[in-house]
Amino acid sequence: MRHLQNRFRLPALLALLATLQVFPAFAADHYNIDPTHTWPLFEVNHLGYSTQRGRFNHTRGNITLDSAAQRGTIDITIDTDSIDMGFEKWNEHMKSPDFFNAKLHPTIRFISEQLQFEGERLVGANGYLTLLGTRRPLSLTVSNFRCAPHPLTRRRHCGADATATLSPTQSGMAKYVPLVGDEIKLLIAVEA
Repeated sequence: MRHLQNRFRLPALLALLATLQVFPAFAADHYNIDPTHTWPLFEVNHLGYSTQRGRFNHTRGNITLDSAAQRGTIDITIDTDSIDMGFEKWNEHMKSPDFFNAKLHPTIRFISEQLQFEGERLVGANGYLTLLGTRRPLSLTVSNFRCAPHPLTRRRHCGADATATLSPTQSGMAKYVPLVGDEIKLLIAVEA
């Protein structure tokens, strides 16, 4: 009888071990971008007189983090038509073919599968930005990274500030350069 019990236990044990090998030993956390607390802003020199700033009001996407394994992904999409320069006439000019060409290119997208960690803290992301239909490498520097239960919802939230610099002419946005600077600084507050 004991021999019969062992015969049935062995296949069950092997099946359990096979199942454990299918699933990775890490557990990634998945986050949806909070569009009410995620604001991509940019700064650019305007005719040598001042630094002008704009932002995009509609952002969506998701982030996957496994801090223990020091890996994850970022996939964020910005609606180009949501640009906000402070008044409508300027918004319309920025949506035109002179700049973001919102009708032909309704989104800007950043994707990264190469996250950088110091310990369990996210400090950077190397990925690709698609702007005006052109996909170019972009590296983000991440600061103020924090994950914790949200004080109101009690659900786990993560947030950070990210910065980067890019050249708009490399994506084809060159009409007013050098009157308008060829260096755009990105300042992104993100919560998910």
